[in-house]
Formats: sequence, C-alpha cells, structure tokens
Amino acid sequence: MRHVQMFALAGLASASVASAAVYDVGNSTAPWLAYMNVFNLPSDGSAFQFGSPWGRADLNTSFDDGASTLTLSPNTIGDPDPYWYIGGGGPGAQGNKIMEANLYQEFNGPLAGQTVTFQGNVLANSFTGAHSAIAFVKDYAPDFSSFTVTQVPLNAGAFSISLDTINDPARHVQFGFQVTGVNVWFTDTAPFGNAVITTPAPGVLAVVGVCGLVANRRRRQG
Repeated sequence: MRHVQMFALAGLASASVASAAVYDVGNSTAPWLAYMNVFNLPSDGSAFQFGSPWGRADLNTSFDDGASTLTLSPNTIGDPDPYWYIGGGGPGAQGNKIMEANLYQEFNGPLAGQTVTFQGNVLANSFTGAHSAIAFVKDYAPDFSSFTVTQVPLNAGAFSISLDTINDPARHVQFGFQVTGVNVWFTDTAPFGNAVITTPAPGVLAVVGVCGLVANRRRRQG
C-alpha cells in the first residue's frame, strides 16, 4: 500500500543508493501543479467533458504557511453560464457539472523502481456527501495512457500510503490530493465543508539520482 502526504522539493535529500522515497507535507513554496477534469452530472450521464491544466490559484485550495495548514474546499467557478450552473450562476445557484480538482507534484526518472511513500495528517474533514477528498500516489505510463494508483480517503487523523513504481525512467510519478464533487458558487462553499491538512516542514527523500528529478505537468489526471 502507499502512504499519503505532501512534500516540498526544497526538502529533498539524496543518498547514493536507496530503494525508497518518503515525502512529507510541504508548504506553498513546493512545486505544486493543478489539473481539472470536468464531467456531466450523474443525472446527465456523467460523461467526461474535458481535462486541462489549471493555475494553482484557480483551485479552491489555500495554504497557510504560518499555521502550517492546507485547506481543500469545494470546487468553484465564477462563470455564470448555464453550462456551469443550472439556470445560470450566482449565489444559491445549483452546480451543473462534476469537477475533479487535482493538486499534485510530479517527478520523473529517479523515482522509477522505488517504493514511494506519501504521508501526512488530516486535522478535520467536514465535506458533505456532495464531495469526496482523497490523497493519492500515481505512476503513469510515458504517454499518460495508463497508470497504477494507491489512494486513501482524507479521514481525520494520520495517513500514509506507498506505491511500488515501475522501473522505467520515462514514467511519471505523482502524489497529491483530489477533491471531486459538484461545482459550487464561490459564496456558497461553507455549508459543503472542507478538509484541513497539516503541512509541517518537509521531510527527507532518499532515492537514487534525486539530483536529476524534474517536475513536469501531466496531460490528464485520471
């Protein structure tokens, strides 16, 4: 199994020979990427609509480095078009899409053939049934056509997940968080809850060739 947690690139340290990589929760300075997948509502057949990179600031996530926390909230979009909100957007509007927001980091090469562990601590999770939140570790094929994954729900308390990655330096290893649920107008998020995760100082990574790590944006979180 895998361990879930976020990490900061600045906290990476290398060893000449190692078979495991352990990542602790990092803060806002870590090389976070963002990706959004959008689907129709279940009542409309749940068909995939599109997926694209987003700016990290466009996800409804918030780092408080002073308090050492990361807060994940329901997905919002400010476009009032009926494509996004039934009858048009505004306070009290009902969302018309399912949004899968991914906040993650991606590394290639040196994590191939390693046991990658991602771990952290959830202070609270008050999400309602309209949204789900998980932590994950994924190992994508070079063309992102397939992947292996370990994931856990963000239940209150410590979490730790591990994944044995495939020994192919062309693959893409990602770890992070995913919030999935109906889009909510930005003034209406509070009743839908959130998840709060501690973000202590980054831990140590021991992995062969860590100096060659390169973060890349993936094409699609699946």
